[in-house]
Amino acid sequence: MKEQQLIELLNNLVKQPKESEWVEFKLNFHSEQEIGERISALANGAAIHNQDYGYLVFGVENESHLIKGTTFKPKHHKKGNEELEHWLSQRLDPRIDFRIHEFAYDSQRNIALFVIPSAQNKPVDFSHTPFIRVGSITRKLADFPEKERKIWRKSGRPYEFEIAKDNLSAADVIRLLSTETYFDLMKLPYPSNQNGVIEKFINENLVIKSQGYAITNLGAILFAKNLAEFESVQRKSVRVIVYKGKNKVETIREQIGVKGYALGFLGLVEWINSQLPANEEIGKALRTESRMYPEIAIRELVANALIHQDLSVKGFPMVEIFSDRIEISNPGNPLITPDRFIDSYISRNEKLADLMRRMGFCEEKGSGLDKVIFYNELYQLPPINVITDENRTRVTPYSYKKLNDLDKKEKIRACYQHACLKWVSNEKMSNQSLRERFQIEDQNAAIASRIIKDTFEAGMIKEDDPENKSRKHRSYVPFWA
Repeated sequence: MKEQQLIELLNNLVKQPKESEWVEFKLNFHSEQEIGERISALANGAAIHNQDYGYLVFGVENESHLIKGTTFKPKHHKKGNEELEHWLSQRLDPRIDFRIHEFAYDSQRNIALFVIPSAQNKPVDFSHTPFIRVGSITRKLADFPEKERKIWRKSGRPYEFEIAKDNLSAADVIRLLSTETYFDLMKLPYPSNQNGVIEKFINENLVIKSQGYAITNLGAILFAKNLAEFESVQRKSVRVIVYKGKNKVETIREQIGVKGYALGFLGLVEWINSQLPANEEIGKALRTESRMYPEIAIRELVANALIHQDLSVKGFPMVEIFSDRIEISNPGNPLITPDRFIDSYISRNEKLADLMRRMGFCEEKGSGLDKVIFYNELYQLPPINVITDENRTRVTPYSYKKLNDLDKKEKIRACYQHACLKWVSNEKMSNQSLRERFQIEDQNAAIASRIIKDTFEAGMIKEDDPENKSRKHRSYVPFWA
């Protein structure tokens, strides 16, 4: 990789919410043994999480993810009289082709980056022992037999391209999948014969030529007429639950999807919107709206939950509707920190994301969160909240509240999201723009000033031009800008 590519890779890695089973940060060298164990652990962790590579980075603080630079130069380091790279590779089984890159992040900070291929079909051992990372701790893989079984079961292919159903005829494929939906959504003419249909589905990796034909998980999860026909993807059906109040004590109704995502997406979003409460009170901008939440924002968030879920872990996408909020969640933790959702885009299911974008279900580029925040502000709603816990990601839009009813954390989050929205729109947040967001009267500008001050002190925004002494014309950008 060229130096600029390495810098871009590092910039993406430090956006991770925290160290994971396939990414580890260190400032400086501790021991050769530790590096060997980490290579084993990261290769195995990458396999479990469907990543092509694991990464061991020297020069980054592990808690803050601040890029500080390192004095460690692994390509020049020796263990006894032996070069470190050779010493490590001799003790790895199988001898994976890890790469070491040393590069200058800038004139004062040097980085050492180990790029470690994912384990394929069997765990990677170091000195006859395989390791795994559990959170941020390196442990022996033998202590976690379920993780070890996952690695042995890996075929080297992402979940999307694994086989969902095999030994099929062309007629079977067309019976099981809604092939017409693909051509309709792609705005393509439907082929005049079965071979034309199958050829197109093979080109898209929805079907492969096997013993007869085989439908991949990607083909099934998108176009299955009935997900129950495919054991490997049936558990990925979307579940929507409507509760009576603000908690889960009483369920009003529940709906479980039976169709593939592409086939059932529009109906799913329409049904969700039909269950949402009407507005009883709303800000000045939209007094005549009947729905509590912007439908386009719900569509984007549901699409994101489908696309960014971790298909390798148990669980299913879920939409839970309460009287005061909607919780849209998916299995797996995000690949980037939630604070950077609006300006960054990394998908763990690239082909699924690509197809859903091309079929018009979500944004062509980015997460679509800028659109969500834009309509959230237009509807005068509280800021959305993103929480990751227990290997699940949950995004929550809330029903209307007056500004005075928002707590301090909500005001700070709203201010930060407003600054992010302005930044990706090539604008800067100001006191005036924040007043417009909250519908604050001009004579109450001090209220907006207080929110900006709290957000600044929380480290979520910074001054665009610290040298500007004019309070009236001061502007702000997100902390990462």
